[in-house]
Order: sequence, then structure tokens, then C-alpha cells
Amino acid sequence: MDVMKLSVAIAFGGVSVEHEISILSAMQAIAAFPDAYEIVPLYIAKDGRMYSDASFQKTEVFQDLTKVTQENYEVQLVREHQRVLMQWKKHHFWKTSRVIDFVLPILHGTNGEDGSFQGFLKTLHVPFAQCGVLSGALGQDKVAMKMILQDQGLPLVPWFYWWKQEPLEEAFFAKAQRLGYPMIIKPSNLGSSIGIAVVQNAQELKKAMEEGFQYDDKIVIEKVITPLREINASVLGDMEDAKCSVLEEVVKQDTILSFQDKYEGHAKSKGMAGTNRRVPASLEKEEAQEITSYALASFQALQAEGVVRIDFLMNADTKDIYVNEINSIPGSLAYYLWEASGLTFTKLLEELIQLGMKRWRREEKRIVSFDTNVLQLQAKGGSKQL
Repeated sequence: MDVMKLSVAIAFGGVSVEHEISILSAMQAIAAFPDAYEIVPLYIAKDGRMYSDASFQKTEVFQDLTKVTQENYEVQLVREHQRVLMQWKKHHFWKTSRVIDFVLPILHGTNGEDGSFQGFLKTLHVPFAQCGVLSGALGQDKVAMKMILQDQGLPLVPWFYWWKQEPLEEAFFAKAQRLGYPMIIKPSNLGSSIGIAVVQNAQELKKAMEEGFQYDDKIVIEKVITPLREINASVLGDMEDAKCSVLEEVVKQDTILSFQDKYEGHAKSKGMAGTNRRVPASLEKEEAQEITSYALASFQALQAEGVVRIDFLMNADTKDIYVNEINSIPGSLAYYLWEASGLTFTKLLEELIQLGMKRWRREEKRIVSFDTNVLQLQAKGGSKQL
């Protein structure tokens, strides 16, 4: 007798400037997915509409995104009784609803990685993998993330931030001058090096800030570390138990690792897995231990879950190490770091599902409502004042 497979919706695409990167990561995951599960590709178009088709398992399908949305039917996720269904928005005799048992979000950037999609899944009451609402939001917002890491005593590069509503006048440039040039500016809620620039003087800073504000209302300004080494670690687990992968050192072509370095020019575009890197990173034992310790501490401080990538900056001369940022849904799900650690991509995906189910079972035990109705009590005169 055939055993029913758990139906796993893999959500990718999204309303984000990292839309195409999400597609690449999802296709990599689909190719490695465990046979024990039934895959349901769930593509979220750039306008937020959702589509699903069995053909959505190869990168070539998405070379023409307009064609994808024109030639496929729109779907929606709805909760019906005690289950979540994926339904076609228009009735089709040959299309039937299907049960969704679990969701694996592989959405990078805003409206997906930032906790908003996770909130939608919690409303549906469906189990899902990766970070929850709060940790997703903290991981996406560099300002909130830095404030928490700084409060926990983790080492950060000297920095400050600026709102779009605040004028770029004397007070701003005075603060920048105290930080010291050169500096790097980053939109607070973006990834994949989009909107990032290194500036050498006030004129370049003003231009970079104006460009950065096209992507976000909040900009992070940091002191540039030179000579710089970039070391990355991946952490897998939850608040009860977590482990760190081997470390990698990213080999750059530009002053910073640009969007082009990460994703363009690689044969058949391997995403972050195709970036030039040194695995394991060439570090002294004590340096590697220190970075691993910081990675685990950052994971806990930000209440992360699932698999994340935590990026570090290292001064090549002084050996000072700084926590740079966390990627709560990292490019390629950082599978290449876990393969180098002895964990296959397929096993990594299995662990992500198990972690998501573990959290869902834990949350199922919580009391979220009481068997009482305040409005009835008020109507009976049982509550004089609310």
C-alpha cells in the first residue's frame, strides 16, 4: 500500500528586487529535494500573484517571466476546516484543489524574507521552515539587527543610520566626517549587494545616499575596513540546538562583492554557489573558533531558525573580526557550506522540514484563546468597563 507523501509547497520569486535570485535558489533546492516528499512549486510573480504548475521545476521555464504568468493559471492558498488548500482562482474542470501540508519559503529580500510571508503562513496555520515573523524581520532590517547584536556585545564595524525623511544637511555630513572616509552605504532592507556603494568623499556620499533612498527609506552607513577579508558561516538549527558549518572566504573582483560577482557570469547561473570562494577559509584555528562562536551567538540573539548565513568582516592586518549581517534565507540556502561540512543538500532540506515541524508542534501546545466571549458578558452586564 502506497504511503501518502507530505505535500511541500516551495515558495519562490516574490515582490522583491531579488526575484530572479530566489528562482535560482528554488530550482537548486527542487533538484535536490528528498523523494519522501511531494513537491508543489509555488511561484509568486513580481506583482504578488501566485501560480503553480508541474513544469515549474527547471530554470529555463522562467527565462520569459511574462510568458509564465500569461500561460498559467493563478492560484491561492486558503484554509478550509483543518487543512490548507491550494486552489485555482478560476474554476477549471481539469484542475482540482490540492492539500498543502508544509511550506518551504525560498524568498529573498523584502516581502518574503522579512517576516511578512511568514506572517501570512501563520495566519493560514500551516507549518513552514526557516525563521519566524520576528527573526525574519530582524534579519532583513540591518538597523534593527545591528542594534540587537550591539546590545549583546557582539563586535560591529563603526556605523550609524539615516532616514529618508531627514535632510542630507550639515548634521548628516558632520556625523559622516566623524565616522571617517572611505565608508560604505547600504539600504537597510535589501540584500544581494543591491544599492550598495563605497564612497570616498562628501560628494560621492550624497549621490550614493540619494540612489540608496530609491530602494529603501533607511540607509546604513559604515566605516570601510581595509585591507578587508570577507568570511561567511552558515548556522543550522533553532533556539534549542544549533551547529555551525565550515567557514568560507569570498574572493572578490570589486571593492565590494557586487550583484554581478554573486550572480552574473556563472555558467548556467549557480547563484551564490557559483561565487568564487575558498572553502574552508584559510584561517588560524583561534580565528575560526572566534568566528564560529560569534556566528552561534548572533543566531541566538536574533532568534533565528532553520538555515542562515552570517557574514563577517575581518581586518587582514589587525585580525579584528566584525559581525556584518545575517541572511535568514541565504542564496542557494548555503548548501555548498553544508556539503563541505559533510551534510548533503538533500539531508539539509530534510532537516529544515523537521525543524519546521518541530516548531509547529511546539506552537500547537500554546494557549492562544479562551473559551469565553467578552461581548456576551458585556451584554449580560458582566463587564461594566473594557
